Amino acid sequence: MKPRLVILDRDGVINEERGDYIRSPDQWRPLPGSLEAIARLCRAGVPVAVATNQSGVGRGMMSADELAAVHERLVQDVRQAGGDLAGVFFCPHAPSDGCRCRKPLPGLLLQIEAELGLAVAGQYMVGDSLRDLQAAEAAGALPALVRTGFGRASEKKLGGECNAPVFDNLSAFASWLLEKG
Repeated sequence: MKPRLVILDRDGVINEERGDYIRSPDQWRPLPGSLEAIARLCRAGVPVAVATNQSGVGRGMMSADELAAVHERLVQDVRQAGGDLAGVFFCPHAPSDGCRCRKPLPGLLLQIEAELGLAVAGQYMVGDSLRDLQAAEAAGALPALVRTGFGRASEKKLGGECNAPVFDNLSAFASWLLEKG
């Protein structure tokens, strides 16, 4: 059965992970093959959405406008590669804010479901951290782990207890999913 939706974490999955927040489009660097992987999914008719925690806004380390500029760069780069994102959804809150949209809670995925009109249950959420996998499970989505970003550390932390499929990168996930579906 063809997937109806793929949800991706941003940092460490699509672009390089930075420890100090990506605050401008100039700091945003896609991981090798990630934009092409999104484009392949799109060409196969699979909508792709992004769900990302961006607490730098809530912590006052960047403005909402700066984050919007970074996301515009992401959208433009995906389009240039031949894809089109169904949406970029983010949680701007600090961890101490107690919001419902910050992963590992399922709020962002439920927002994607509501805004796109596409069920997330049974669809893949690809991330590089435990909170991505937990958010997927909490929303009824299928978690997938990539080894880019914090993925190798997450895989090691899980040991043999990882019930999610693990891929070297987003390109490997896209190839697997398209061959499978």
